[in-house]
Amino acid sequence: MKQAFWERKSLSEMTPEEWESLCDGCALCCMHKVEDEDSGEVFYTNLACRLLDTDSCRCTDYANRVKQVADCLSLTPGDKSAFEWLPATCAYRLLSRGEPLFDWHPLISGDPESVHAAGISVRGQVLSERDTDEYTLLWKVHAD
Repeated sequence: MKQAFWERKSLSEMTPEEWESLCDGCALCCMHKVEDEDSGEVFYTNLACRLLDTDSCRCTDYANRVKQVADCLSLTPGDKSAFEWLPATCAYRLLSRGEPLFDWHPLISGDPESVHAAGISVRGQVLSERDTDEYTLLWKVHAD
């Protein structure tokens, strides 16, 4: 039986299509994050980028996201430091460390809904920037 592409190729050897298929659709990367200056630990807020469709957990303007959102990450195989901002369950982060994908990953399960069924995605748990104002955001960050 032939090995799956993510098991036999490095991130830098993947085609653009293979690279994009690694995204499980959890949308955690689209959440606003805060880094503790002392420990370096990254915390996720419950506020999503204004481009995120919080129902589908997909970007509404993926092709232009970096132009529209100044701090949007555009991942490349060689930028391993950027992977540290990704959730521990993210395929890019896992594969960059030589770790396997989880069983719920759509490439393993064959079902794009498996990430949501496993409770990994942000679906139904977040607020979009479009639906709030700066005061609410600042209050929420300080209140937590």
